[in-house]
This record gives sequence, C-alpha cells and structure tokens, in this order.
Amino acid sequence: MSNKNGGGAIRVVVAATSAVRRGGLEAMVRADSSFQLSGSALSLLGLDARAREIQPDVVVADLAHPDPQFASTVALLEEASIAVVALIDEPDPGWASRALRAGLHAILPRESSASEILSAIRVASSGLVLLDPEVAREVANQTRSNSAASAPETLEELTPREVEVLRLMAEGFGNKEIASRLGISDHTVKFHISSILGKLGAASRTEAVTLGIRMGMILL
Repeated sequence: MSNKNGGGAIRVVVAATSAVRRGGLEAMVRADSSFQLSGSALSLLGLDARAREIQPDVVVADLAHPDPQFASTVALLEEASIAVVALIDEPDPGWASRALRAGLHAILPRESSASEILSAIRVASSGLVLLDPEVAREVANQTRSNSAASAPETLEELTPREVEVLRLMAEGFGNKEIASRLGISDHTVKFHISSILGKLGAASRTEAVTLGIRMGMILL
C-alpha cells in the first residue's frame, strides 16, 4: 500500500460535528496501528482546505444529515488525491449518487462497527469503492429507469474488452492484475482504461466504476 507519508500507516482525518462521535472515531483510528490519526475537523466548512494542508490518505466524514455541499467537498478532495468515507444513515439516493460521481469512495451507516469502518478506510485508501448494500440497491434502483434510454448506446460504445476491463476495475484489480487475467500487456490495459474514461466522460477510475454500476454494466 502506497501512502503519502511513504510508510505503511494510512493517514486519516476525522470530521464530525458531534464531539462524542468525533472522539469515538478518533479512538477507533488510534486503536489500530495500521492507521495514523493526522487531524480532525468540526464540520465540512473548510474541510477541503484543512485536508489539503495535512495531506491525509483518507477523510472520514460523519454526517448527521445529507449536506448539499458534500459532493463539492468530495470533488475538491478527490482532486487532491484524498479519498473520502461517508458515515450517514439512510442517505437520499440522489444525494448518494451525486457524491459518488464526485469521487466518494465509501458510504456506511453511522453506527457501523469499528471493523466495518476501518475496512472502508482501507478500501478507500486503495482507490476502491465500498457501499452499504442497501445504499447500493437504492442508488441502482433510482438510476436504472433514468439511464434505460441512454444505457444501450453506452453499452454499444464500449467494446467487449473495455467492459471486461471496467468490471475488473470494479473488483479492485490494478493494471498488472488486469493484464495478467486478460493475457494482455500493461500498456494495453492503460490504453483501454484511457478509452473507457473518455467514452464515459469520467475523470477517474472511481467515477468510471460508479457510472458502470449506474448504467448496468457492472452488477451489484
């Protein structure tokens, strides 16, 4: 695992308006030696600037409600190569979809267990996406009908090989692993990924996978 500090510990910033929630999350991070608590924030206000200054690997944001500015904050952190894990109860599918398109890496209920939250941080630090099953179903159900008309065109636009690569990306495989599984070179994998991002209009692998889920190319 490659982290900004050059070592094995995953650097984490915790953001929560509740002092109790914030303290609990901080203690959770400190209790595991594979993580390093790099800082904390009282709210989303100014979070992107603070996180950019600290340069953590992952920000864990505890949300009492679906803040409409959250997707914008996620996009700014994504630009700085900082992954975001959101802890929120029963988020609106539209809000969740916007956050995912902005680059959000994980959505879990606020009362998830310590092991689930820490696993989500690990997944996010690796550049992968993790969703609570109920959230994933709701997002998929909401967007399926909206994308029904455009999905066939998109499915035809991606070649069968590109769809294979996209699905392996969704499973968390890196370029070398994808190349090995498909029997192609690393250079060819990079070419396919570049083509996929261009055709889907995605700015990152995370967004491409999210769009693939929404368009039905990747089954949940």
